Formats: sequence, structure tokens, C-alpha cells
Amino acid sequence: MAEKTLNPQYVLDKSGKKAFVVLSVDEYESLLEDLQDLSVIAERRDEPKVSLEEFEQGLKADGLL
Repeated sequence: MAEKTLNPQYVLDKSGKKAFVVLSVDEYESLLEDLQDLSVIAERRDEPKVSLEEFEQGLKADGLL
């Protein structure tokens, strides 16, 4: 998996501290996709594991392989 490079721009407050982050739409949408993926992974954490062999058998039984 390739590491994503973000190019954030910062908006500073009156005291010069970073107050906001500006990202491109593509970077923002990519982060949202990653967040969704992590959410799905967390939800499925306790599901039973299936071996590759069992998975392939299931696909064959369903006529998908």
C-alpha cells in the first residue's frame, strides 16, 4: 500500500498559532475513504476468520469462481 502524501495549508489565528487546515478536495475525500475503511475493519474485528481455501470453496459453490 502506497503512503499518501498530504499537502496541508494552515490558516493562522491572530497570535500566529495554527487554527485551521486546508486540504485539496482529493486529499480530503481520500482521508474520508480511509476513515470509512477503518470503521468497517473495527466493526468486523470479532467476525470469525475464514481460510483462503474455505473462501474459494464458497465462491465456487455460489458459481462465482
